[in-house]
Amino acid sequence: MKLDVFKTDGMSSGNSVTLPKEIFDVEPNDHLIYQAVRCQLINSRQGTVATKNRALVRGGGRKPWKQKGRGTARAGTSRSPIWVGGGRTFGPQPRDLQMKLTKKMKNQARVSAYTYKAKQKEVMLLDDIKLDSPKTKEIFQILKNLNIEKKKVLLLTNSYDSTILLAGKNIPNLTIQSAADVSTYDLINCELLLIEQNAIEKITEVCTL
Repeated sequence: MKLDVFKTDGMSSGNSVTLPKEIFDVEPNDHLIYQAVRCQLINSRQGTVATKNRALVRGGGRKPWKQKGRGTARAGTSRSPIWVGGGRTFGPQPRDLQMKLTKKMKNQARVSAYTYKAKQKEVMLLDDIKLDSPKTKEIFQILKNLNIEKKKVLLLTNSYDSTILLAGKNIPNLTIQSAADVSTYDLINCELLLIEQNAIEKITEVCTL
């Protein structure tokens, strides 16, 4: 697939780039995409929820009343789970929710996501962005020039650039990632994939490891 490269003013640069087939034209693996997305969403959970059982609740060290003679049920502690103020039975405790995928599985999931974006014609190439200072209006103007300011856009840069990252931070429908760090979830969670021209080589390098 060959795509035109656009300049930041919205005009075509006159150049075109052929997307590598091994990244943007493969047989997609839906199950690997599902696994990669599930893995990222699960790993974003902290797993730090906790409740107190009867051993952790303060108090209740004295037997509330004698064992026999009152005509009521026997009780050994006021912190029993059936009492108000008692512990909780089988309550959640801190746990490790981390999931892992092999590097090969991660790469194949990303390649599948790139292929879907290319097939759905949701990929656009852009000349390298160069900003002197992190100004939001400059990034927004680029989106406006390309007529994509109302779409949910994922911008992939060749490398980490704090100036571009800060400039686009306050635009709600724009996510900026370096090509080396983008995840499968990021790729499918956008309406348009905007890629810097020089980032194509980085994408190929990362996904073919």
